[in-house]
Amino acid sequence: MSRRFHAPVVLPADPSCSLLRDAVVDVDESGRIVFCGPRAGAPEWSGPVTELTGILMPGLVNSHAHSPMTLLRGMGGDLPLLRWLREIIWPAEAKLRPEDIRAGMLLGSLEMLRHGVTTSAEMYFEGEQLVDAVLTTGGRLLIAPPVMDLPTLGLTWRSTLDAIDKWIDTDGLRFGPGDRVELGYGPHSAYMLSPEGLTAVAESAAARGALVQIHVAEAALEDTAQREEFGSVPKLLEQVGMLQGRMIAAHAIHLSDEDIELFAKYRVGVGHCPGSNAKLASGIARIADLRTAGVDVGIGTDGPASNDDIDLWEEVQLTAMLARLATGDSTVLTAADVFLLATRGGAAALSRQDIGALEPGRWADLVHVDVDGPAFAAGLDVPDEQLLSNLVWAAGSRHVRDVWVAGEQVVADGESTRVDRTKVQAAAGEAAARLR
Repeated sequence: MSRRFHAPVVLPADPSCSLLRDAVVDVDESGRIVFCGPRAGAPEWSGPVTELTGILMPGLVNSHAHSPMTLLRGMGGDLPLLRWLREIIWPAEAKLRPEDIRAGMLLGSLEMLRHGVTTSAEMYFEGEQLVDAVLTTGGRLLIAPPVMDLPTLGLTWRSTLDAIDKWIDTDGLRFGPGDRVELGYGPHSAYMLSPEGLTAVAESAAARGALVQIHVAEAALEDTAQREEFGSVPKLLEQVGMLQGRMIAAHAIHLSDEDIELFAKYRVGVGHCPGSNAKLASGIARIADLRTAGVDVGIGTDGPASNDDIDLWEEVQLTAMLARLATGDSTVLTAADVFLLATRGGAAALSRQDIGALEPGRWADLVHVDVDGPAFAAGLDVPDEQLLSNLVWAAGSRHVRDVWVAGEQVVADGESTRVDRTKVQAAAGEAAARLR
């Protein structure tokens, strides 16, 4: 049913990162926002009202993840990227069964929702299992099944591409209650796929208006052959036609000025994963330069085996800290900047205008942050900048209390309203034990 949410503070994640005092968010029967603003100027309301005591904000958007890898958490954690993939991760993934992947995604989706992450962009195998898991928890999912040759899993790029084409042609790009699921394409990377395969993916995605999720320039040595032949991976992706469609480049660390200009020219989004990049010593992405060029940047966790959690609040802090260290400028990314990267920016990087902010027409993906704790000991009646700083730098995921997706409550008092957390954790533990 339609509902009004009233909170002492509302953060709509508008471009100026406004902070509204004594404000309301009105949601219609479909789960979309119809009004957000101060209560004093709100329309008359005769329906139910949910009274909140803390901060109401949009759900966070995880712009790049491999969440079923909750089952692989901690495996090979002290290896560099390419050795970690080839020696640890890919052999372990070859043992995964479809039901294992569902168990891992259930745990990952539950973990994210309890942290206030309502949307995740996932690249992983057995896409149907991810969809089922997220529809079970009530989250929101952009799924991009991998397109690649991986003999250990019996995969070829042609067979995986054909399967995604068929899936989209059958079910459409978006489906589920509140359009919770969006289908897309996940060519793993330029070094794992031939130019022919990349071209075919670009053509399939363009024909269907689908989003492409792809790893770009994550490790300095991963794409040496492609850089020698084409100049850079972005130049290769331009040549095969991939930049001309909807695309988000995960990691995008080792970019030249020309690469950044290409991303800006074609409105390519970037999924910035600072925690994983740092843990694997992959490098520090040029976030300040990307933003200056006008590139849409979101924040991602990457997989929980390379992070090792999927807490986007930590990534928000790391994004600001690493950018400040890389530039020597403590003002290069403010608390407001990184808050917007995790909400509105993540939606824009994924070519989505219906999530990531509290605006009329967008889905009511809402997070209620509890302010009863040391992070907010000064109270809510502090200057706006200080309150936002306390939220970003001091509060974190432990202050998330309630979560709604498309107007439906999926977390109440820190626990899922849809699944039994202890059973989900136990099932994931059983699946993980078989991989040892």
